[in-house]
Amino acid sequence: MADLSNKKVAILTEEGFEQVELTSPKEALEAAGAIVHIISPKSGKIKAWDKTDWGIEIDVDKELSSASPDDYDALMLPGGVLNPDKLRQNKDAVAFASAFLDEGKPLAAICHGPQLLIETSMLQGRRITSYPSLQTDLKNAGADWVDEEVVTDNGLVTSRTPDDLPAFNKKMIEEIAEGVHA
Repeated sequence: MADLSNKKVAILTEEGFEQVELTSPKEALEAAGAIVHIISPKSGKIKAWDKTDWGIEIDVDKELSSASPDDYDALMLPGGVLNPDKLRQNKDAVAFASAFLDEGKPLAAICHGPQLLIETSMLQGRRITSYPSLQTDLKNAGADWVDEEVVTDNGLVTSRTPDDLPAFNKKMIEEIAEGVHA
């Protein structure tokens, strides 16, 4: 596994993130040595969605209003139906994600997570995957949507569902280790 001991990774999320889509990547990043911060528009604790009901609560490390993309080497976006829908309506969340795409910093999004990226208007020509129900939205945003376990496009890592987490986590760590993709 790649060594991420000199990397800081932001996980941008809201209430209703799919529990395993945050906990599994976070554990993988920390196991690789990365410093991981949970960033949210809310302070305190936020609740996960765990398949069919509310799940765990996690601590927010930093409120979005005081977080800067300049402080992070990479961004990870968990899915869940509620979380990305809330984030895509938040101009600060859209701007935060846009900065990573604009600067070529690694960005990993799973399941419904790419929904936020639609709002960046920066998906034109990018090869991407997601939960299947988002394919039309992503295609309309100019993305080249494909149905594959994990897709990488110049530092942008995407996967479809929690079943893809092993491949997603491995590729995410690899791309973060590589650094900025010009």
